[in-house]
Amino acid sequence: MKNGEAKIYYIFHSGFAIKTKNHFLIFDYYKEPANNNKKSLILSPENIKQMENMYVFSSHSHEDHFNPKILEWEKYNSNIQYILSSDIKIDENKPNYCFIEEGKKELINDVYIKAYGSTDIGISFLVKVDGLTIFHAGDLNWWHWKEDSLEEQSLAESEFKDKVKKLKEEKSIDIAFFPVDPRLEEFYYIGGEYFAKEIHPKILIPMHFGNDVYIAKEFASRVKNINVNAVEINCNGQEIEY
Repeated sequence: MKNGEAKIYYIFHSGFAIKTKNHFLIFDYYKEPANNNKKSLILSPENIKQMENMYVFSSHSHEDHFNPKILEWEKYNSNIQYILSSDIKIDENKPNYCFIEEGKKELINDVYIKAYGSTDIGISFLVKVDGLTIFHAGDLNWWHWKEDSLEEQSLAESEFKDKVKKLKEEKSIDIAFFPVDPRLEEFYYIGGEYFAKEIHPKILIPMHFGNDVYIAKEFASRVKNINVNAVEINCNGQEIEY
């Protein structure tokens, strides 16, 4: 594998593993469904044990983005670095735990990390590693709930657009993970579409849909007309090459 290349594995919901030339990154691990037929190839103890330069990210404390199980992986690999949103509370603090909040930057060995904002709790991640720029949105989204008042909907829109505007300081993003949540019903796509138009990532990978993988296909079809390479997620364990 060369600089600027990656293998991306969809775990579940907003969880992904990314293998780059020299690093192994995991974002927002939640759980591994029983039907994940590639489970043994991604996050088995044997695989974790073999990984060098392993970095584990959690964007906030919601249980569908942070599972304390990730802290047990140290039993298999003592060299794991954890990058956690500052709202995540853990009883002990270790040298390999890095807590980060919006606007902060960290350089951990040769991995550059910047915390951008969210429209929920926590942060989103901008990571530069092995010639790649990767963005994981966490719960950053245009949360347009139909039951909200017009004032609440307007506030949600303006807050989201303000967060995206700040991200535009990054000149080029290769791989972006962004929520496409079917609970928003007919408004499921508006955050992802706006993000795509404003940021223009090389590839856009939808997430945050639990078992409702059908929505990834609908989203990919919808954004074709704006010339965005949106990945169609079909199953847990799916491998995506970049």
